[in-house]
Amino acid sequence: MLDSPSGTADPRALTSDEVNRLAITRFRNYEAGGRAVTITVPTTAGGLVVTGSVDYRAGLGYGVVRGSGRDTSSDGLIQWTTTTVFVHPMGDAPVEAPASPPASEWHRRPLQKSGSSLDSALLIALSLGSDRPDNAELLPQNGASWVGQDEVRGHRVDVMSGPAARGKPGTTGNVRYWIDSDGTMHRVEADVDSEPQPVVIDLGAGEYVPVQPAPGVTPAG
Repeated sequence: MLDSPSGTADPRALTSDEVNRLAITRFRNYEAGGRAVTITVPTTAGGLVVTGSVDYRAGLGYGVVRGSGRDTSSDGLIQWTTTTVFVHPMGDAPVEAPASPPASEWHRRPLQKSGSSLDSALLIALSLGSDRPDNAELLPQNGASWVGQDEVRGHRVDVMSGPAARGKPGTTGNVRYWIDSDGTMHRVEADVDSEPQPVVIDLGAGEYVPVQPAPGVTPAG
């Protein structure tokens, strides 16, 4: 888990500027087409790190997955949609995923909607893009708030907790966004039911590489 945001104070209501930035932050990702991501996933066996890219228009993620503090049994390439995970095991996984996915040896499985911190993290990463801004009026009504300030890779950001998930009372603040002055998202922390530690998603830590579907993968776009 990352340290708490510097300058964290008691949560307060969002200003109109903060509401507007939170409302457009997912749309900013969609406008960009995609973002480079580093997804840090806590697990009972140590942890996983996925380094790659998410195409927000195609609804498709792709990268390298490596174990952290654990064996390398899960290492390899990974590609995912909102319904399916494709894995390509590799004993010596590269630092970066090849721009063109391998033509064979992909294994597919359904994405688990609950009970898997990895799958929860993959689904959250895909959800960070939207083809339209969120409703700025509803965000404060549903519990969004300001929780502090921080700095991410030289960017000064405000840390804001998201609203309750639709149809899920009690989820206010389960997702926290690190957002700069123009609404660009730099980091997300999300609580998942299956782990006591949050998932951490850093956006833009590397160069975004357009995602090419692996064999058998059908993008949403």
